[in-house]
Amino acid sequence: MTRRKRPPEGRTFAVATFRDPGSWLTGFLSYLDAECGMAKNTVDAYHRDLDRFFTWNRNNAKAGVHDVGVPVITSFLEYLQSLNLAASSIGRNLVAIRMFFRFLMLEGIVAESTVELVSSPKLWERLPKVLSPEMVDNLLVAPLNSVDRYAQRDRALLAVMYATGCRVSEVVDMKLADVALDERYCRCTGKGNKQRMVSLNPVAVDAVRKYLEIERPALVTVSGQDQGWLFLSRSGRRINRESVWALIQRYAQRVGCGDVSPHTLRHSFATHLLAGGADIRALQEMLGHSSIRTTQVYTHVEHSRLKAVHRQCHPRG
Repeated sequence: MTRRKRPPEGRTFAVATFRDPGSWLTGFLSYLDAECGMAKNTVDAYHRDLDRFFTWNRNNAKAGVHDVGVPVITSFLEYLQSLNLAASSIGRNLVAIRMFFRFLMLEGIVAESTVELVSSPKLWERLPKVLSPEMVDNLLVAPLNSVDRYAQRDRALLAVMYATGCRVSEVVDMKLADVALDERYCRCTGKGNKQRMVSLNPVAVDAVRKYLEIERPALVTVSGQDQGWLFLSRSGRRINRESVWALIQRYAQRVGCGDVSPHTLRHSFATHLLAGGADIRALQEMLGHSSIRTTQVYTHVEHSRLKAVHRQCHPRG
């Protein structure tokens, strides 16, 4: 991260008279994108969280940019709690505010910030939902047992997500040039525009081949131009995250998986690999995690599953 020099002492800023912290939002978002290299989805999340804080501040605390401190932030967190937000969501809002005031310090707008003194709400451990291997198999074949118009595309998309453990944003951003079916791998671009190679299993390779042969040419014809995206919508354009979410939930309901999201397939991929003996460092690389601590949650998932098996099967369980 490039750190900017603080302005010389004694320099007067016309901007020092600004009372609304939100006046600096545009510059902050540009900073996240251009200098921090954050993914668009991350920048959008910070934008939403800060908009909520600025709106609350204008209607309640009315604190200027130099006046936002522990009392203001504490009141805002209490407001978020009144909305019955999860502790993880409240913590994310606090992180956005901290980053924003760090940016103001780098710009020399504020000399110091007491926002850092506010601790995050205690996050209770929430283990991610994981499907059993048998349920994943049922989900992957669900499109073939349906009358959906784009069953081959849907099957290929589900198969790639489970084979690679990719995030939904990484899958919808894949292009034809990113996929090497003969070598059984694909390239995906994750958070911070970091690229990694992920393997494809035979099921995913077969599903993608059939989709490319049977359905994709017709989808390209609908739009009249081929921009090279791997997975296309019914309009022939790149499929979006919302459509992927909807189709996963549709097939999950048909096979009785319950409430399933795209991330459920990612969680299942990671947990099944650990259960099969995968090294956690290798899993970290496959998932594209920058920190091993993020990957370690799956060791807890697998441990809890083993304890459940022990309780169920041991004669003194």
